[in-house]
Amino acid sequence: MEVMEALERAGLEPIVHGSVARGDVGPRSDVDVVVPMPLPSFKVEFALESAGLQVVERVMVMATPAHVIKAHLYLDERTSVTFPLVEMTRLEREFYRWGGELTLDELRRGVRTPGVDKRLMLIRPTPRGHVEEPIKGREAEVARLLNVSPDIVRERVHVLLRRDLIGRTGVYLKYSLSPHESFEDALRRLKDRDPAIRRMLASRASPI
Repeated sequence: MEVMEALERAGLEPIVHGSVARGDVGPRSDVDVVVPMPLPSFKVEFALESAGLQVVERVMVMATPAHVIKAHLYLDERTSVTFPLVEMTRLEREFYRWGGELTLDELRRGVRTPGVDKRLMLIRPTPRGHVEEPIKGREAEVARLLNVSPDIVRERVHVLLRRDLIGRTGVYLKYSLSPHESFEDALRRLKDRDPAIRRMLASRASPI
């Protein structure tokens, strides 16, 4: 909650995504905080630094040439802040609702939300914990429950079943920034030598 409060004080609107939002937290659970809109990276970094939170690693990731480019700020091995460097598509935004998301206000009020994990299990919070239900054959029902489109359900099922079949295939771009490099400067340099990144920046709203 400290990370989200630091971002909120800076006028940002963070969400927490995944097991923390669903309530199925375990010893190895990550804390994934997301600001789901493109904005200057210095605003996010300054908000964290002003709260005494140290960023230990900064990484730019692009899953495929067709996917959004994201900035990841790692505070430790389990806690990260993510934000897009270009405008997200509808499906890219729905990805967070699919996995479960909460605002800071909801987190403060003890709200938990349903979502689907990487095993394609629907995690449904209950007063005493949660129940886990397979989504196979219930895709339309799950889409309605999570307030997402059937498109994101089909996409995530395809991606995760393929991963089970052939394993992880890596990402198109994973770039670790140097200490004095900004995300924007790094992205400009990468754009100059990578046609896929140029196409991405040309096709979507971006501050670059």
